[in-house]
Amino acid sequence: MTMKGTNLTRVGRRDLLKGMGIASVLPAAGWGTLKAEAAASGTRNMQLSLAAYSVRRALTSGKMDLFGFIDWCAELGLEGTELTSYYFEEGFDSNYLRRLRNRAFRNGVTISGTAVRNDFCKPPGPEKDEEIAALIRWIDVASDLFAPHIRIFAGDVPEGADKADAIRWTADGIKAILGHAEKRGIFIGLENHGGITTLATDLLKICEAVGEHDWFGVNLDTGNFRMDPYAELKSVAHLAVNVQIKVEITQGEESVPTDMTKIRDLLVDTGYKGWVALEYEAETDPFEAVPRYIAEMKKLFRS
Repeated sequence: MTMKGTNLTRVGRRDLLKGMGIASVLPAAGWGTLKAEAAASGTRNMQLSLAAYSVRRALTSGKMDLFGFIDWCAELGLEGTELTSYYFEEGFDSNYLRRLRNRAFRNGVTISGTAVRNDFCKPPGPEKDEEIAALIRWIDVASDLFAPHIRIFAGDVPEGADKADAIRWTADGIKAILGHAEKRGIFIGLENHGGITTLATDLLKICEAVGEHDWFGVNLDTGNFRMDPYAELKSVAHLAVNVQIKVEITQGEESVPTDMTKIRDLLVDTGYKGWVALEYEAETDPFEAVPRYIAEMKKLFRS
């Protein structure tokens, strides 16, 4: 270990082949057919990554930096490394981003995405404008890193506010950044991260208010639904543009080990393709536990 140092409707096969001039030889295929084909292909084209948040204590204490984290992801035999924004060097510049990109490339790993803190659950005004401006800046950061995805939050319903208004405010914040996201080629993934997204039904309402967009979807976090977690995950999985797996899942008041096979099967059934990142939050030392969970995920997700 080295220490410090789709959118809501995915692009179909036919659309890709059309640009190659050979789509005309294929039979017409609707979304249902393409989805069935994707499911039949199993875990093919799912790639594994690790979120830097998994080693947050090492990153905040100075025991490790993001360069060392990239090295460790490579040592773990991962295709990707997810660089959580909280651990970027203070006052970083474009040279710092190029160095991170260089380190990942020379290690043979892809920066699968980054993750930010934000609160779009605010009415129009200066505070909301600041949140939007910060996200636009991070879209540029992600583009400079060649990272295709940013995980964002929605926020909490302000005291005294109506939930319906808060859902609209959140959707308006997302819509305000999507034009820039499209321009820079960055997917925006709204995480089911408590607050106004505590329930899958409310997360779906936000997505409906945003509307279909080629560069927006859900960052599906397996550990954050608490009512009927597997059923709720299934209800929004078709919108996933990125997946984060937690090793524990909460059912009511009890935390139990995640059934990773069930998560794998849910993603296969949905036809998900893309990054599957472990985001480790359990109590056991991550440098002991993460390699074991990565080994389990390799068995499940590498067909």
